[in-house]
Amino acid sequence: MRIFYCGDVVARAGREAVLDNLKAIRDEYKIDVMLVNVENAAHGFGVTPGICREFLAKGADVLVLGNHFLNRREIVPFLNECKTIVRPANIPDNNAGRGSVIYELADGRKILVIQVLGRLFMEAVDCPVQAIDKILQTNMLGRQVQAIFVDIHAEATSEKMSLGYYLDGKVSCVAGTHTHVPTADARILPQGTAYITDVGMCGDYNSVLGFETAAPINRLRRHYSDDRLMPANGKGTLYGIYVETDDKTGLAKEIKQVKI
Repeated sequence: MRIFYCGDVVARAGREAVLDNLKAIRDEYKIDVMLVNVENAAHGFGVTPGICREFLAKGADVLVLGNHFLNRREIVPFLNECKTIVRPANIPDNNAGRGSVIYELADGRKILVIQVLGRLFMEAVDCPVQAIDKILQTNMLGRQVQAIFVDIHAEATSEKMSLGYYLDGKVSCVAGTHTHVPTADARILPQGTAYITDVGMCGDYNSVLGFETAAPINRLRRHYSDDRLMPANGKGTLYGIYVETDDKTGLAKEIKQVKI
C-alpha cells in the first residue's frame, strides 16, 4: 500500500501548498491513501467543516487532527458526521468523533489510522499506549487490516521515539506531528515499522512555526504573551512522508521524506 501523509497544515499558506499539490503527489507516487493533518488549517488553530470538505473534495482520504481539534466549535457536529476524520484517541470517550478510522480502498484493502496526543509538556490526557493497545486488540496488522498508521501529536521527541519502538512490528508507521519542524530521522525500525519524529508543517517557513515573527519575538524578549499570534501568509512549503507497505505483513518497505 502506498501512503502519503501531509504534516500539520497551518493557515492559508499551508492549505494552498497542500491543495495545489494533492493531485500531482497522487499521480507521481501512485498513492493509494492520502492522509492530511488539518489541525491548524483554520487561521493557525483548529479547522472548520468547510475546510475539511475542501480537502476531501481535492483528494484527501483521511483527515487527522490534534490538540486544537475543539478550537472551532462548529467542527463538533462534523466530527460525528464525517467518517474519515480522526481526533485524538486518548481523550474521554464522550467527546465527539473517533480516535481511529478504518478506511477501505476500492480494491478492498483496509488501513487503520490512529491518532494520539503526547503527555509530556502537553495538557493532561489519558495514556496513549493504553489507547492504542485497546484499538489494536481488534485490529491486527496483516489480518483485519493491511496497514496501520499512527500519528503521535506531541512535544517531546523522546516520547515520540519511545512510542515508535513500542509499536515496532505492530503497526506500519508511527509519524510525529505538532512541533512543526521536520526532522531528518525518517527510517524503518528493526521490526519493520516506518518512523519519523516530526513530519514537519505545511505552511510559510519564513515564520515561527507558521506564524508571523513579531509576537513570538515579543514573548521571547519581554515575556509578553498578550500579542495575538498571526499566521504567516507567504508562499507555503509542503512537508510530508511517503510510506510503502507490504500488503501481506503490513510492515514498511520504504519511508521517504518529501518537500515541495
